[in-house]
Amino acid sequence: MCGIVGYIGKRPAVPVLVEGLKKLEYRGYDSSGIAVLEEGGIRIAKSVGKLAVLEEKLASRTFKSTVGIGHTRWATHGRPSDINAHPHMDCHGDFAVVHNGIIENYLELKQWLIGEGHLFRSETDTEVLAHLVEHFYEGDLEEAVRKTLSRVSGSYATVVLSYKHPDMLVAARKDSPMIVGIGEGEYFIASDIPAVLKYTRNTFIMEDGEMVTVSEDGVKFCDFSGKCREKIIFEVTWDSVAAEKGGYEHFMLKEIFEQPKALRDTLAGRLGNDNVVLQEVDLSPSEVASFQKVAIVACGTAYHAGLIGRSLIERWAKIPVEVDIASEFRYRSPLIDDKTLVVVISQSGETADTLAALRESKKNGARVIAITNVVGSSVAREAHDVIHTWAGPEIAVASTKAYTTQIEGMILLALYLTQAKGTMPQEWITEIISELKKLPEKAEEILKQAYRIEEISKLFTEVYSTFFIGRGLDWGVAQEGSLKLKEISYIHAEAYAAGELKHGTLALITEETPVIALATQRDLYEKTLSNVIEVKARDAKVIGFTFEGNSDFDRSVDEVFYLPETVNELAPILTVIPLQLLSYYVSVARGNDVDKPRNLAKSVTVE
Repeated sequence: MCGIVGYIGKRPAVPVLVEGLKKLEYRGYDSSGIAVLEEGGIRIAKSVGKLAVLEEKLASRTFKSTVGIGHTRWATHGRPSDINAHPHMDCHGDFAVVHNGIIENYLELKQWLIGEGHLFRSETDTEVLAHLVEHFYEGDLEEAVRKTLSRVSGSYATVVLSYKHPDMLVAARKDSPMIVGIGEGEYFIASDIPAVLKYTRNTFIMEDGEMVTVSEDGVKFCDFSGKCREKIIFEVTWDSVAAEKGGYEHFMLKEIFEQPKALRDTLAGRLGNDNVVLQEVDLSPSEVASFQKVAIVACGTAYHAGLIGRSLIERWAKIPVEVDIASEFRYRSPLIDDKTLVVVISQSGETADTLAALRESKKNGARVIAITNVVGSSVAREAHDVIHTWAGPEIAVASTKAYTTQIEGMILLALYLTQAKGTMPQEWITEIISELKKLPEKAEEILKQAYRIEEISKLFTEVYSTFFIGRGLDWGVAQEGSLKLKEISYIHAEAYAAGELKHGTLALITEETPVIALATQRDLYEKTLSNVIEVKARDAKVIGFTFEGNSDFDRSVDEVFYLPETVNELAPILTVIPLQLLSYYVSVARGNDVDKPRNLAKSVTVE
C-alpha cells in the first residue's frame, strides 16, 4: 500500500510532491523519497522514517524543478532503510523509478541484468525496473518502458522520470491503483485521489494494462501494445476524508474490499503449477523430517488463523500441532526443544506477548518461522524464517485482510512442509494449488453480494447476544466471526463447536438469540445440519453459510448465504468474508465508531 505522486507543470515540484505524500500517509509507510530534474541531472532525497525526516533533509537544499516523482514505501523486498527507499535509479543516473506492487520474477531479472553489467544498490525488487528501462532505452522512453513491462511478471503501478526527457513522465499500472489529475497547464500522477485534491478534482482513473504519458503536450493513454485510447474525465465529488477511504464510508469496509488484491499479492511468486516456492524459508527435507511437533503462537485474530493452520498441518504434513495464545504460552512451561518448529503470527510484528514467545522458543533451541505483515518488524528480524503477508497496512482496528492473508500464509507453510515430507500425492497438491489460485476471484464474487449481507444484518440490530456454531475448520472461522461481531458491534457473541450444543449451550438458545451456522466441511455437513435443526427446535433464528447447491440447508434455516465452491481446506478464507461484512453492517446500524471500537488498540505492544 505504498504511495506514489508525480508532477509536471509550472509550480515548484518539491512542495507539490511532499504535500501529495502527506495526503497518502494514511496508507501506511516506513520510508519516503522524491526525485526531481535539476540542471546537471536527477536529484534524489530519501530517508527511512516519517515524512518529517525527509522534509528536514529537503529544507537544507534548493530546488527549482517543476517535474518530479515521490513515494512513500511500505517495505516488501528489503527491510526499511534509506537505500531501499524509493525512488530507485539506473547505473548512470538517467532514469528514476517509483513503484507499488510486487515484481514476482525480480530475482531472475536481477541476475540477468547483473550478467549484462548492471550494478545494483538496493535489496528491492523495484530497482530492476530502473535498470530494465536503461537496458532497453534507444531514444524513445515510452518504448523502453513498454519493453520493460513485457519482461515483468507481477503487480505494479510505476512512474518513470528521465533526465533525457525532462518534459515527460511515463506511468503504467497492473493490479495496483493509479490516477492522473488534470490541472491548468499541469498534470499529476498518484496512487490515490487524496494526493491531488488540493489542486484538481478532474481525474482519469487508469485501468489495468494501461500506460500514460504526461507532458507539456497533454496526456496520452495507450495499452501495453502501444494502441492509444480515449478516456472520460472523472470528477471527484468526495471531500478529502472520504477520498482517503476510496469513497468507502469506513476504512474497515475499504479493507474488506481490498482482500482479493491482498490474497493475490500474498500468493504472488509463491505458486508454481504443482509446487509451493517459499524463498524466505530455508528448511531442508531432513530438517522438516526432524520436527516432532509444531507449536503455533499468536493473539486475537492471528490466533484464529493459527487454529486453521493446525488442522492443515496435521492433515497434510502429519505433524502434531499445538496452538497457544501468546499471553499464556510462556506460563505453562511449554515443552519446546530443537525438535520443535514454532510458528508465530503477528500482523504488526510487534505484539509483545508473541515476541516474548518467539524469544523463549529460540532460547530453548526451537526453529522459529514468523508470519507477519510488516517487513523489518521485531518478529520478522528475530525469527529464523519469515513468510510475509502482502496485505498492506490496516487502518481499522478490527483486522480483516490481515486475517485472510495470515490463513494463506498458513496454507503455504502447510503445503511447503507437506512437499518436504512427501505425505500427500502430487496430484492432490496440484489440485490444491489450482484451487488456491482461484480464491481471489471467488472472494470478489462474495463481495459483489455485500448487499445481501446488509439485508441479513438487520436481524441483529436489536439483539443482545448471538452464537456462532460450526464443526472442524468451520469452528475456527466461527471463533473469528464472533470476535469481529463483539469487538465492533458490542453484541455479546460466542462461538461453539456445534457438537457441544447438548453439553450446556442449548440452555441459552431462545427466540431472541440468533444463531449463525457455518457448514462448508462436506464430511461434517450432515452432522452440522442436525445441530441446526436442534437450535431451530428451540425457536432460534438461524442464519446459514454454506456452499452453493446445498438446498436442504436453505429449508432448515431462516436466511442462507451461499458461498462459491472450493475444497474444504480453503473454505475458511471465503467463509469469513461475509462474517466480516455482517459485523460491519451491524456496527454501522447501531451507530458505533467502526474503525475505532471502544477500549481497543490496533497493536498490543505491552504485556
